[in-house]
Amino acid sequence: MNITSAAGIISLLEENQTELKVFALKKLDNIVDEFWAEISEAIEKIEVLYEDNAFPERQLAALVASKVYYHLGSFEDSLTYALGANDLFDVTASSEYVQTIISKSIDHYIKLRKQPEVSEPVDERLEAIVNRMFQRCFDDKQYRQAVGIALETHRMDMFEKAIVSSKEVPAMLAYSTNVAMTLVQNRAFQDEVLRTLVRLYKNLATPDYVNMCQCLIFLDDAQSVADVLLRLLDSSGESTLMAYQIAFDLYESATQQFLTRVLQALRTLGGGTGGAGGGGGTAAAAAAPAPPPAAVESADTPAEAPPATEDATPAGGHASQVDKLATILSGEVTIGLHLQFLIRSNHTDLLILKQTKDAVRNSVCHTATVIANSLMHCGTTSDLFLRDNLEWLARATNWAKFTATASLGVIHKGHEKEALHLMSSYLPKESGPGSGYTEGGGLYALGLIHANHGTAITDYLLSQLRDATNEIVRHGGCLGLGLAAMSTHREDIYDQLKHTLYQDDAVAGEAAGIAMGLVMLGSNSGSTLDDMVAYAQETQHEKILRGLSVGIALVLYGRLEEADPLIDTLARDKDALLRRSAMHAIAMAYCGSGNNRAVRRLLHVAVSDVNDDVRRAAVEALGFILFRTPEQCPGVVSLLSESYNPNVRYGSAMALGISCAGTGNKEALSLLEPMTNDPVNYVRQGALIASALILIQQTEATCPKVKDFRQLYHKVVSDKHDDVMAKLGAILAQGILDAGGRNVTVALTSRTGHVNMAAVVGMLVFTQFWYWFPLAHFLSLSLPPTCLVALTGELRMPRLQIRSGAKPSTFAYPPPLEEKKEREREKVTTAVLSITAKARRREAHSGKESPATTSATQENMEVDEQPPAQAVAAAAAAAVKKEDATPATGAAAP
Repeated sequence: MNITSAAGIISLLEENQTELKVFALKKLDNIVDEFWAEISEAIEKIEVLYEDNAFPERQLAALVASKVYYHLGSFEDSLTYALGANDLFDVTASSEYVQTIISKSIDHYIKLRKQPEVSEPVDERLEAIVNRMFQRCFDDKQYRQAVGIALETHRMDMFEKAIVSSKEVPAMLAYSTNVAMTLVQNRAFQDEVLRTLVRLYKNLATPDYVNMCQCLIFLDDAQSVADVLLRLLDSSGESTLMAYQIAFDLYESATQQFLTRVLQALRTLGGGTGGAGGGGGTAAAAAAPAPPPAAVESADTPAEAPPATEDATPAGGHASQVDKLATILSGEVTIGLHLQFLIRSNHTDLLILKQTKDAVRNSVCHTATVIANSLMHCGTTSDLFLRDNLEWLARATNWAKFTATASLGVIHKGHEKEALHLMSSYLPKESGPGSGYTEGGGLYALGLIHANHGTAITDYLLSQLRDATNEIVRHGGCLGLGLAAMSTHREDIYDQLKHTLYQDDAVAGEAAGIAMGLVMLGSNSGSTLDDMVAYAQETQHEKILRGLSVGIALVLYGRLEEADPLIDTLARDKDALLRRSAMHAIAMAYCGSGNNRAVRRLLHVAVSDVNDDVRRAAVEALGFILFRTPEQCPGVVSLLSESYNPNVRYGSAMALGISCAGTGNKEALSLLEPMTNDPVNYVRQGALIASALILIQQTEATCPKVKDFRQLYHKVVSDKHDDVMAKLGAILAQGILDAGGRNVTVALTSRTGHVNMAAVVGMLVFTQFWYWFPLAHFLSLSLPPTCLVALTGELRMPRLQIRSGAKPSTFAYPPPLEEKKEREREKVTTAVLSITAKARRREAHSGKESPATTSATQENMEVDEQPPAQAVAAAAAAAVKKEDATPATGAAAP
């Protein structure tokens, strides 16, 4: 029988008999979802029953009250009474009420657990509900859900239990490691999680040393990493190979300072001859013995001296292995192999550069072409285009000459052994003063060659900076020194850069501000930040303030919530340049984290700040926050890309390029296409550059749009009436799209899943080309080679064949352009009238020849005996191409 009102049942609550009240509550519990409106009028009576300690069914009264408050929308009161219901609140039920209250209870529990400083203790009843949820996950074998809840609630006991209880412990550990590194936002708690993971990895039947070392990199525990490597070397069989692989991963993921400390620990604990220098670091590390001859010259040549023979003493063999490990950690092997790959597989199309060179006529586009050439040949050591166009290159004067000289550092990136020899004619000389622009560019080039691997060159650059008297030389010296000593935290270098900054020279001070941030990258040093912020607030030079705004952000790299106090201070500053520094600081502190709070803050500034530069920087910073989840960025910036403010539109374009770099994301490209026709030319510039960042290493098979964008770049460059700003974007886009001989990509994460520190830093400083073109060279730090290199235990490249299941067109290089040949006009036979023929016969009889006949004879002779100049040029070009296309044995596959 269906009832139409709950009034009769509610009236039973006023009875004196306890049994009737209990009966009424049971009935109300069954019908509360339908008659909650009527029951709510009697909610006070139900609450009185719950508060009566003598009432036997207090928990039932609490459950009914909780359901009524749920329907009324008062979730806090509903949660309070649900806690009072204790076991009667069934967490296994699938009703909407249960799911909502569980969600609210977990959210409230998370809030309390994340505020340990609050003296209010966590309600035991609330913790009981959460514990029952954990138990439900374990019963249903939903261990990943349990890990997620444990991390959200900071319950390390349940986190460990969820991993250990799983039948697939290694898989659960891998999942937990990924979640901890990408989603946990609190740095202190992240360290606690990673220490637990290290212990669990160590306790496996077969310890997972690879992932253990990745966790130890995050924990900045160099000593433990060295212990792991030596333990593997002491084992037999494939353990040595595992140690080598971990060393390669370490070089790819860790900072120079961390690698230096690992090398020092290896030499202390494992002996060895110390034959390989570190990646840079303390002054003592910089004075380490020189590295051995390294890097492979051919497929059969060892990457270093051959290892000890089998009959050597165990101690000698161990020392040799330690030396080999040190060579890998120093980066010698990796840099040598990558350099070899880029040289052999260079597929740069010089005709693109030639057409661009012939089409441009002003200094801005000239500089852009020089930068594009350096990007196209990044790491290939090929300066053929510059040598073939020396007269054109000589047009560069002043800072354009500085940029052109520095571009050699991008071209020879990684060619460290010959760096000083290659750049000798451009470096400061003792004999007398030279061109400041050339010498400054030369020092900057040395830094680009040794970027993030500068032990061998740091002391030279430091001495040149000390001795320099020219502001331009100091500018180049600061940039080069900052690049070479990146993240080493060396106090002597920092002090010299600070001394340069305090001279209050605008040109040198800008570079010094950036370089100070590079050297102290990620340190979050209080004294460093105090120095930089204090000087930024005092200086009158906008250039210095610009450099410091970037430098301050670099010091806060990867610090997450630890950077918030300074960011808050800078964001409230009345100076727009310091507010812009706050936006850069958010980008660096939370890079790759996807932090929602950081995204909300940036979006707020992007639409509210009164300064266009600050708004543009805020939107660009979104790209740095979201690059680990590139599919999210188009949705976040889609409305901003249609903003009335052109600076915001430019920023949204660059944010798409940064976050979706190398992905070929169709949604991002669909947002950029309208911006390539924007009425504001610098917005078109940003859209063109961003499209190249997204399309790099994409073929027509993987992304058909790449062909259209290539044609668009050519159209903008060759159009005489197009604006210089748009042309600048198109020329740089051509360089980015074909970067590194078409064998590199733009990647802000490493192969092991870490944020690629050097790549992120390079991308941030690259965006500053808006103010200063020479900083565009920093993009070379974000261009890792796309190659897979196999090595034997002797660090040699084996001869092997790899079968690919993909069609050749999927990864094929773009076809080279063909130079258009002028078509010869066909000769049309002249119609001869009968009367003309009679006249010619008469002239022939009289020994005279008509002028028309003479002309025709001469023209025929010219065609038959002298080939067109275009045909000769084409034949010469074909011969050069054929010579360049001769395959080299053992070249690594792209």
